[in-house]
Amino acid sequence: MLGLFDTIAAVATPPGQGSIGVVRVSGSEAARVLERLFRTPSGRHPRLGKRKSVHYGWLVDPFDGHNLDECILLWMPGPHSYTGEDVCEFQVHGGMQVISSTLDLVVRCGARIAEPGEFTKRAFLHGRIDLSQAEAVMDLIQAKTKQSERLALGNVQGDLRNRIRELRKQILRLQAHLEVRMDYPEHDDEAMAYEEVKQVGQVLLHSVQSIIRDGKRGRMLRDGVVTAIVGKPNVGKSSLMNALLGRDRAIVTDIPGTTRDVLEEWVDVRGMPLRLLDTAGLRETDDVVESIGVVRTREQLERAQLLLIMLDVSRPLDGMDLDLLKDTRESRRLVLLNKVDQPALWDESNLALVEGDAVVRMSTVMRWGMDDLESAVVELCLGDTGDMEGTVMANSRQVAWLSAAETELQEAVGSAMRGDTLDVVAVSLQEAYATLGLVIGEQVGEDLLDEIFSQFCLGK
Repeated sequence: MLGLFDTIAAVATPPGQGSIGVVRVSGSEAARVLERLFRTPSGRHPRLGKRKSVHYGWLVDPFDGHNLDECILLWMPGPHSYTGEDVCEFQVHGGMQVISSTLDLVVRCGARIAEPGEFTKRAFLHGRIDLSQAEAVMDLIQAKTKQSERLALGNVQGDLRNRIRELRKQILRLQAHLEVRMDYPEHDDEAMAYEEVKQVGQVLLHSVQSIIRDGKRGRMLRDGVVTAIVGKPNVGKSSLMNALLGRDRAIVTDIPGTTRDVLEEWVDVRGMPLRLLDTAGLRETDDVVESIGVVRTREQLERAQLLLIMLDVSRPLDGMDLDLLKDTRESRRLVLLNKVDQPALWDESNLALVEGDAVVRMSTVMRWGMDDLESAVVELCLGDTGDMEGTVMANSRQVAWLSAAETELQEAVGSAMRGDTLDVVAVSLQEAYATLGLVIGEQVGEDLLDEIFSQFCLGK
């Protein structure tokens, strides 16, 4: 870890040209850096106070005295800033050379280049945010839909933290009651202590399990669901991809084998981000290129988290259709009966083959059944109508810690039911309390913090 007391700087806008570029500076020397680099139109230093302020003027090269660019300066003194330290931002014109020169001058005036995520890491280390909020910042940046954006913002505002804190408060209260009963056994009924652990412990377990359940659903919204559209050639796979995207991404023709490789696109289905894969049609072929596409399609069957199995009801089912249904019956899948706008030549008794599956009748050409398809996708992924009200987002590490806390709470309740000594029960409760603390960043090692914040972008 580089010095926490260093003044750091980074470009906070995406690479490339734009209307403005932002160079962010944080640390005890931020004021000294900006005073060397910034002048008002009258040629004076800006007046910096204990409150946030905005200044217009010029960015000046202190080494040769020349103006570098017209500039807006933002001054945000600590502790009421993003990092909790003194922070300033130089907003210059968005040319790559101007931005690069600005950062170079900032470094020459005493700052160092920030590590990825170091601004947010400092916000955590200074106690302005906890670890769950810090991780939610990256979730917010990477959000692919309005729904995932809303959940990530909820965690930035403290939704997960607040639920964890409430759980820990209840555990601490229960621990305190046990301590009193262990210290003064002659004044208390031990049976009541066991009963309290069983009752309160079950409530705590239910709450932790609810967060785990919500967290897994929220993680789908954050990471998205890899979804493969599979079926024989010309069943409507590419037409479906285009319909979901709302634009012509895949080439659609009547010639079998038009799609020869896997096409990938992100699509927003009612707030659920799908990483949509349009695959080559499954069939026996002598075409070398198409054969490679078919092999890749079968690879995607293993990779996909959700399969959209497309069948053409205007043709009888054949061996390839039946094999596909058989090979994917253990997968999470949605069966799409396409081309219902045409005379049906398949046998309705074939529905027995997909008994228990979600089935949608549709026409990709006519856009029939698209609402039913979207509803079915959301229900398959989220397990209900997709209402995420009150849901929190949790990543895999947070879910693992929550699961460990769940195990400790189960052990505490089990110990109470078996009549183990109260100090044994108390140990399990203490472990659950400490493990939940990891979710919000208490007693987290430096190596783990480095791993978490290294995934952030520069300037954040």
